Amino acid sequence: MLTKIPCILMRGGTSKGPYFVATDLPADIGQRDRVLLAAMGSPHARQIDGVGGAQHLTSKVAIVSRSERPGIDVDYLFAQVGIAEEVVDTSPNCGNILAGVGPFAVERALVRATDPVTRVRIFNVNTGAAVEAVIQTPGGVVEYEGETAIDGVNGTAAPIGLMFRDIVGGSTGGRMFPTGRPREVIDGIPVTLMDVGHPMVFLLASAMGKTGYESKSELDTDRAFLAHLEEIRVEAGLRMGLANARALLPLPTLVAPPRTPGGTVSARNFLPRELHSAYGVTQTLCTSSACVMPETLLAEVVCRHGPDDLRVVIEHVSGTIEADVELATGADRGVYPSGVAVRRTCRKLFEGYVLVPHAVWAGSSDRAPAG
Repeated sequence: MLTKIPCILMRGGTSKGPYFVATDLPADIGQRDRVLLAAMGSPHARQIDGVGGAQHLTSKVAIVSRSERPGIDVDYLFAQVGIAEEVVDTSPNCGNILAGVGPFAVERALVRATDPVTRVRIFNVNTGAAVEAVIQTPGGVVEYEGETAIDGVNGTAAPIGLMFRDIVGGSTGGRMFPTGRPREVIDGIPVTLMDVGHPMVFLLASAMGKTGYESKSELDTDRAFLAHLEEIRVEAGLRMGLANARALLPLPTLVAPPRTPGGTVSARNFLPRELHSAYGVTQTLCTSSACVMPETLLAEVVCRHGPDDLRVVIEHVSGTIEADVELATGADRGVYPSGVAVRRTCRKLFEGYVLVPHAVWAGSSDRAPAG
């Protein structure tokens, strides 16, 4: 027997995965994670017995619920599901999957649509950050087709504007520089440890013996380099006070000068032990913020078009991603990024039910099992 769970499979930005309403999943976290593993087909290198895509970017899950928080419409919990490992990690966030949360909330009647656009206020449970998504809803219906292109995705789609607020130090106690220093040294390598939207460790590509313009295959097959990078990453996590440093956070990123006239920085972001095939949205928040803070390591390689230029163009392995940074001044922390805006797209791929073995979860009493 199989248990039916309502779900919509969506591409969000450059990622893809099933989106669930929280009440359609088990309330117990352990059982919920077992259901997600079964739904995705993990642990298995090809996720052949589930809907996972056997890649980091296609083994992601969004869990959405109507929010009871003041000024917030929906809560969003992101889960990174292991592929060959029996792991469900809810410590990071994914801004690409976030791009689909607003449309999903409208599709599932968690938010009432307005014409011609709908603003959905989202609370990211993973990091405690608030995000406003602006989605196209002419006539009160989500529009997925449009003329906006993003690198890493073929074709075009309707734009989704994401404005991230309250993103400083979400994983490290509210500190932009968790160690109190914008620069330090790990194993002889200069680094910047930063937490804005996502904990990250930045390294100059040249200090690691790289140009910063290498392809994914070039970096993924350099085992000695990856081993050294992992040693630095784990030590960075310990310094940042991240208990799960050996699991995922912080994410290491190589930076180098941009190669195009309009670029701000060239960056190679790791996940953490293989190169991201594009560039994560939450990583973009931290990277773009690091680009405009003059005391960070990135000041040695970035190209800014004037001191007041707060638009950042990150060159990555698949193209570019852009962000607009807002700065503010606080009495207790000086100048800091108060918000970062990013434009993404998403598309609904299919809707219906994902089926899991009845032995994994019998489901709620009012849901009939599939035959």
